[in-house]
Amino acid sequence: MYTKAFEADMRNKNIVITGGAGFIGSNLAYHLAEGNSVTIIDDLSTGNFANIRQLVEDQLIRFIEGSIGNPDLPELLKNVDFIFHQAAIPPVPRSIKDPLKTNEAGVTATLKLLVAARDCKVEKFIFASSSAVYGDTPTVPKHENMVPRPLSPYALTKLCAEHYCRLFTELYGLPTICLRYFNVYGPRQDPQSEYAAVIPRFITKSLTGERLPIYGDGTQTRDFTFVKDVVNANILAAESDATGVFNIASGRRTSINELAKIIFELTGKETGIDYLPARSGDVKHSLADISRAKTAFGHRPQYTLEQGLKETVEWFKRLQMS
Repeated sequence: MYTKAFEADMRNKNIVITGGAGFIGSNLAYHLAEGNSVTIIDDLSTGNFANIRQLVEDQLIRFIEGSIGNPDLPELLKNVDFIFHQAAIPPVPRSIKDPLKTNEAGVTATLKLLVAARDCKVEKFIFASSSAVYGDTPTVPKHENMVPRPLSPYALTKLCAEHYCRLFTELYGLPTICLRYFNVYGPRQDPQSEYAAVIPRFITKSLTGERLPIYGDGTQTRDFTFVKDVVNANILAAESDATGVFNIASGRRTSINELAKIIFELTGKETGIDYLPARSGDVKHSLADISRAKTAFGHRPQYTLEQGLKETVEWFKRLQMS
């Protein structure tokens, strides 16, 4: 099950998690399943049922396989306290290849969900946004008052959805909060996708003796955030009175070259690096100012990169052995 290393907890709530079979959504579901009534809505287009199989088999959650464009959505949201809207079609490269599908999932579906949440008088709507909205602005750390400059359809859909959340709070009184995630990693992240995130790809390749692919020269930096800190932030944000946009991150940046070195040390296998051409739409440097979230609802990351990577490497080792 899930090791609860959190400040935040939640009890006796009716909760809907969209995209709950995905990486972050499933981690959130494992933490919230005990003590709450949790429904996951996921069409499994990018999610993986294996991520929540244990929860379903143990009857700790209700799973609905389908789109959030489901006409029965208003019925599903009756008496719901919180909606954690994690569903999306990531990442940047896929959105550049298929902007229409990305827009349908990121903007149109979010709007339908907001309308249903408003009509059902949901207590609060928590939206999973992304640091991608900032684009490649030279200022670091990134703070919420910066002018966004999205560089991909994926990033643009996140920004559009943030504005819809703001409007539904201002026009209809639906409390909404948007959490801009910075490079989340941890257990249950898919390393097999064509667009797999850097950490699960690096770990699995290192464990199997393959060389690590780095796009660009590896000096680009990211603010890597352990998924348990993201789960904690979601719960704190939900139960607070805060609305608006907030960065969720570790507040520390690491180069991709440094990341590779740490992973080599944790896996015990220095398999080498292949440097490849930089990808379009990728930002050069990313670092978050998390002071607003800390002040508004007490977001304080509990994990260093080394601690989070150690847990993640151990999880992937167990997965390979199973």
